[in-house]
Amino acid sequence: MSAFVLKIIALISMAIDHTGHLIYGGFSYMNYIGRIAFPIFAFQISEGYNHTSNLKKYFLRLLCFAIISQIPFMLFLSMYSNDIFGLNIFFTLLLGLASITIYNKLNKLDCSKYMHILYKLLGIIVVFILSLVAELTNCDYGYFGVLTIFLFFLFGNKKILMNIAFIALVLIYYSKNLLYSPLRSIYFGLAICTISPLIFINLYNHKKGKSAKYFLYIFYPAHLLILYTLHLIFTL
Repeated sequence: MSAFVLKIIALISMAIDHTGHLIYGGFSYMNYIGRIAFPIFAFQISEGYNHTSNLKKYFLRLLCFAIISQIPFMLFLSMYSNDIFGLNIFFTLLLGLASITIYNKLNKLDCSKYMHILYKLLGIIVVFILSLVAELTNCDYGYFGVLTIFLFFLFGNKKILMNIAFIALVLIYYSKNLLYSPLRSIYFGLAICTISPLIFINLYNHKKGKSAKYFLYIFYPAHLLILYTLHLIFTL
């Protein structure tokens, strides 16, 4: 399964998820399908870091579309929530990319064994700080988003460890609701669906596939604007 196919699966599941908010004005079964999207996007960020020929341009592209997507994202949130002051998924991806970049640069410094351990520890601390930033700034998926990107990068070449680490993170993320919420059956379904993209990720063949880079970036703000426009039409 190529990177292109993975991205198309993620885009379709994301569109289904967001369309559910248009149709139902809140949570629905369509949101279960939507849980497939983010882990695939997170995995693609780690792969993008490993294969990009120009990291600076990669950062700038994510930042540019984060800014472009913010108003469409807030309009979309206004369809079903009074809290529209969150940051869209591109900001989460940007922080995730920053976390693996800093960690990797610190990890590759030429130094003594003990200094290497110290720098590696410092890199992990930076990852947790950026995860906290994502949470405090109300980025989409918050700390979970940044840590997912980091884990996919850290264990990218060790599939078994990658799967175990991601499943553990998902269980931690949903643990409070799984243990204490009266709606725990719903959260159990969400947790299972969030884990399910591992099926597709493990089928990844490390090939790029078709090139549609800017379409994939433009799709996010464009489909949010389309959904908001339809919302306005339906509420006239």
